[in-house]
Amino acid sequence: MHFDLADLRLFLCVTDAGSITAGAAAAGLALASASERLRNLEAEVGVSLLTRHARGVVTTEAGEALAHHARLILQQRAVLAGELQGFASGARGTLSLYANTAALTEFIPQRLADWLAARPELHLDLKERTSQEIVRTIAAGLAQAGIVSDAVDSEALQLQPVAQDHLVLIAARTHSMAARHKLHLADVLSERFVGLAAESALQQHIDHHARRCGHPLALRVRMKTFEGLCNMVAHGVGLGIVPQSVAIRYGRKYGFRQIALQDRWAQRQLCLCYRHWDELSSTMQSLLNHLGAR
Repeated sequence: MHFDLADLRLFLCVTDAGSITAGAAAAGLALASASERLRNLEAEVGVSLLTRHARGVVTTEAGEALAHHARLILQQRAVLAGELQGFASGARGTLSLYANTAALTEFIPQRLADWLAARPELHLDLKERTSQEIVRTIAAGLAQAGIVSDAVDSEALQLQPVAQDHLVLIAARTHSMAARHKLHLADVLSERFVGLAAESALQQHIDHHARRCGHPLALRVRMKTFEGLCNMVAHGVGLGIVPQSVAIRYGRKYGFRQIALQDRWAQRQLCLCYRHWDELSSTMQSLLNHLGAR
């Protein structure tokens, strides 16, 4: 019986999404191609793996067994690739690390430089994703580790807190909300906002919770950088939501007000995220040990 790794990845994408259409998109395949691959996979194993219905798909008992072993196979392949790339010493090759926006812009630059400088032949591929996307990717065995917010459902993965990452509301000194000390997002959904770029994992996280509160944010403009967002807020263009470390740093320069967000999803810690420590390559273990050192 032959299993193609691309087919296993596709199958996990479909089962995680509960839809062939969404799974195909996550796997970067056209719907027709994905459907044909799934039919061929079922023909190969000689049993139905998915039950198809109007709203999507669910795995059969056989499909659950395949998903379980597919995750193990892909996880072990990632570990093997890491070992080979680093020649078991962490000195060479390319290592991939997934991180949310706050980790990528605020946490990693402060912790990474000396570790990477000591390994001149190692390349680090940093990939920005939302915390939920990172958890799904690691759980599916498609990545070794990442840095996420503890506000996310970790799906039984290991989370190791490494830094505080509370989100706060910022407002111009003249704004009507500037005198407030704390509030919930629902209290300001009628206000106008300045946001980050649509592809920003942090902005996607904020937009998700705004919709859950019942109303999408009214964004006047999107900025590529935290400094650009803070500058706009300070000039009264709208409110903004940023990590507290960003608010402290640029608050000195632009003079806006910082207001605590009381929502649970905004009271975050950054955490290293992985399945099992012993499954990680030696290079990844070294990196996570360094990032987690106090």
